[in-house]
Amino acid sequence: MELPLYYDEETEWSKAMLLYTSALKEFNTKLEILSNEFKLAYKYNPIEHMSSRIKSPESIARKIRHKKKELKIENVIKYVNDVAGIRVICSFSSDIYRIADMITKQNDVKVLKVKDYIMRPKPNGYMSYHMIVTVPVFLSNHVVPTKVEIQIRTIAMDFWASLEHKIYYKFEGSAPARIRTELKRCADIVNFLDQKMMSINEEVQKYNKDNSWQDKENLYETFDADITEAYGHVFNDTEDIVAES
Repeated sequence: MELPLYYDEETEWSKAMLLYTSALKEFNTKLEILSNEFKLAYKYNPIEHMSSRIKSPESIARKIRHKKKELKIENVIKYVNDVAGIRVICSFSSDIYRIADMITKQNDVKVLKVKDYIMRPKPNGYMSYHMIVTVPVFLSNHVVPTKVEIQIRTIAMDFWASLEHKIYYKFEGSAPARIRTELKRCADIVNFLDQKMMSINEEVQKYNKDNSWQDKENLYETFDADITEAYGHVFNDTEDIVAES
């Protein structure tokens, strides 16, 4: 990992990065164990997939400057909570809270902060569940609690967030009002889809093997009707969008 050109405390920086990368490895292992246990015990895995990353030095420097702090290792550790980050992707929104609860119950994990953007989405429509936790990193002669940010979201939420980020990047963070409105409408559709798919999944779980597939087909017909009734106007706007382009 390259260091910011104006930062010369390379040894201290390397020590800090050792802690953060070690914390990520440890937490990834925790989540993998929980995932394997669920598959074994319940024949179901709430975790679709995971990804992790260490924030780049440039991003860390920007965040420190934004907080109007001097770029020093102690300030990075104290004020930047997401140097080490893990993203957990689930099938259903109910899985998000199940995973968060399992993390909270780990006796060596301390939860510092929670931001529930599912119950309280951001104004732009962003939805996710964020946790800042510390996990102990065991070194040769001492233990260092190290912060990790965990983002838990559904496949649909991740789809929206990823594309929204790319679109905003093209506009350098300042998208036109029409684009912001359309993205918010898409976020509403994603939320509707998540809720409906969870409802269908819960309904399907109630069926016995002897139930006919026709009954299950009726569920999807109802789903299609609900989408048309609630969001049919969204797809009718396609001609307007084409005409404007």
